[in-house]
Amino acid sequence: MTSPQPADTRTNGRSTQTATLAEIAREAGVSAPTVSKVLNGRADVAPGTRSRVEELLRTHGYRRRRAEASRSPLIDLVFHELESAWAMEVIRGVENVARDAGLSVVLSESAGRLTPGRTWADQVAARRPHGVILVLSGLDESGRALLTSRSIPFVVMDPAGDPGTDVPSIGATNWQGGLAATRHLIELGHTRIGAISGPSRMMCSRARVDGYRAALETAGLPVDPELIVTGDFHHDAGYRQGLALLRREDRPTAVFAGNDLQALGLYEAARELGLRIPEDLSVVGFDDLPVARWVGPPLTTVRQPLTEMAEAAAKLVLDLGKGEDSAAATRVELATSLVVRSSTAAPAAAR
Repeated sequence: MTSPQPADTRTNGRSTQTATLAEIAREAGVSAPTVSKVLNGRADVAPGTRSRVEELLRTHGYRRRRAEASRSPLIDLVFHELESAWAMEVIRGVENVARDAGLSVVLSESAGRLTPGRTWADQVAARRPHGVILVLSGLDESGRALLTSRSIPFVVMDPAGDPGTDVPSIGATNWQGGLAATRHLIELGHTRIGAISGPSRMMCSRARVDGYRAALETAGLPVDPELIVTGDFHHDAGYRQGLALLRREDRPTAVFAGNDLQALGLYEAARELGLRIPEDLSVVGFDDLPVARWVGPPLTTVRQPLTEMAEAAAKLVLDLGKGEDSAAATRVELATSLVVRSSTAAPAAAR
């Protein structure tokens, strides 16, 4: 059992009162060992009791002493989906840092949800890892409070929404990437440019499309909402939405596919319709996954430094666990860059 930790200091006139673990137990109507079980993530506590104790711990700002918190040699890495080459690049980056620190990586998936459930949070509290990295995901208030009360640091990589100013996060310059991709197509002479975005609920997806719009507007070209379609960052969405765009009578001569997997789906749609890339259709992706170099023709894309982003997230969460960079609860963005290959060319009418 951990020794009582002063949880909250309240000044009333000249006297100062400190809430201890024992006082929290009395206020919750339970024993001190029960509060200790909640703190240590034990499963043998009734859900109602656990919720009541957790609420009191949050109210009093109770935190385990960092020196008392025995940690497992682990980093928890949480994906909202774990099924693509994109995830492999992230895992590689976290593994690089974990290996050097003598730690292992625990992978979790939240089955498409943007916040992991309470069961996951309880499991993490029981594991007591050195830190948690959430990818395209985040934490609700109860999850944040649970990890904070255990002194388990967490970092969000490529946050789905606004993580808040008090949550450390690592991202990329998505808006600049969308701008660069679209500007490249405009400079080639394209004036009718489509876009296949990712899910609108994801901040990175919205930023990329905003960059696309900004490039068109800056060039004095109209933004046609009929040419902007929504995908889900998967191959099938690129194929389906690609067919919809390319079957239009006034089809675009170029498409910014939002990510590499959707670009590959668009390749398939173009082949099915007898369109050649880049002779009949120019395509730009986003991410620069290894497959972008191997596909035929090699894909012009925006390089998102996924491995470097993951390494930065892992280093930050370990620093936070050591009490370093405690003021680093800011959003860090790594630069994207356009990689020009063979999937883009001037439109046929301009040759």
